[in-house]
Amino acid sequence: MSEWPVGAAVLFVLLVTGVPISISLALVGTIGTLSIIGVTPALSLVGQVFFDNGRAYSLSILPLFLLMGNLVVQSGIARDLYDTAYAWVRHRKGGLAIATVIACGGFSSVCGSSLATAATMSKLALPSMRKFGYPDSLSTASIAAGGTIGILIPPSVILVFYGILTRQDIGQLFLAGVVPGLIGIAGYILAVRFSIRFQNMDMPVEPKLPLRDRIRSLKRTAGALILVVLVMGGIYTGVFTPTESAGVGAAGAFLLTLGMGKMNPKMLSDTLYDTAKTTTMMFFILFGALTFTNYVNLSGMTQDLQAALGFFGDSPYGVILVIFLIYLVLGCMLEGLSMMMLTVPIFYPIVAAQGFDLIWFGIFVVLATEISYITPPVGMNAFVLRSVAKDVKLNTIFYGLLPFVGIDVIRVALLLLFPVIALFLPSQM
Repeated sequence: MSEWPVGAAVLFVLLVTGVPISISLALVGTIGTLSIIGVTPALSLVGQVFFDNGRAYSLSILPLFLLMGNLVVQSGIARDLYDTAYAWVRHRKGGLAIATVIACGGFSSVCGSSLATAATMSKLALPSMRKFGYPDSLSTASIAAGGTIGILIPPSVILVFYGILTRQDIGQLFLAGVVPGLIGIAGYILAVRFSIRFQNMDMPVEPKLPLRDRIRSLKRTAGALILVVLVMGGIYTGVFTPTESAGVGAAGAFLLTLGMGKMNPKMLSDTLYDTAKTTTMMFFILFGALTFTNYVNLSGMTQDLQAALGFFGDSPYGVILVIFLIYLVLGCMLEGLSMMMLTVPIFYPIVAAQGFDLIWFGIFVVLATEISYITPPVGMNAFVLRSVAKDVKLNTIFYGLLPFVGIDVIRVALLLLFPVIALFLPSQM
């Protein structure tokens, strides 16, 4: 009889009792591997995971993109993106909420973090929407949902983790996230319009700006747009590898911040410290996940799950549907990165055996993870909004998020029906 159910149960208990995900994965992976192949081979294998990956050149992409995102946050570009987006949609009903979604998408493309996007945009957009009488449900929901785009539109930290775990090309994963991300922005705008119409909200509008003024507003975001085009264009054309593009992005973000007059010694010191601290934390999570992956491979867990999923016969989409439902359940208990690090080592061999493209599956996983950021009871982005707007109840935020969750479910369905949505750009590299 396989022993992996014991390991899975121990891992679940550790997570429920609050043990950090990195320690839980590393501990279960190490002890489980030790019980299968013995003390000396197991310790040698675990040490190799930490030593080899700790000095791997490919992992330098993570701190460089984190540095890029932290510098962009400090540069104040979020305010310029928000003002520019509003200049183009201020004459539309719900223009502030629509501008928030668009600005979240733009900020995500140079930040790469869902929580950072939600936290930054909440401080900019929420006071403005409250000033114009927007309901708290719509105001907070548009920010929380818009923030989820940060883990899909490249550069995405979570896609970097997925690429390392599954040994997939990170550049292709970044490109695969572009079209689904743009569809997400368009879908969230529709969710804003639906909320306004369904609840019969009386939303104020402002006069339409002349085209000259709207074009002039783009100048304030030109630096960020050039940075995004440089990073993603370099990957797409093959001028840069993903790791090199991360270096170019970090250098570009430094020059952008310097050119905007926001750079000073304290700001630079704090940014470097935050980047180092976050990188260390994420490396421990990654190494723990890789250790757990070795245990999964040795324990026969993947083979047993494949046999169990044989219930669906020749229906690969039945397997994918079950995996999606598992993500929805786990999203009620775990935050996004922890959920992905826990499940991807188990699921990706099963998905590959069913004939699905692993680049496509990476986008599927991120979309499922996005939903977990805005669904109760753990929806992290909702808690970020709650920390900023302390007078707004969580159930008000989650109520406002219902149309946005519906849009995400539709996006998952579109991805299942039309895989080309994610695979077209990578195929053109």
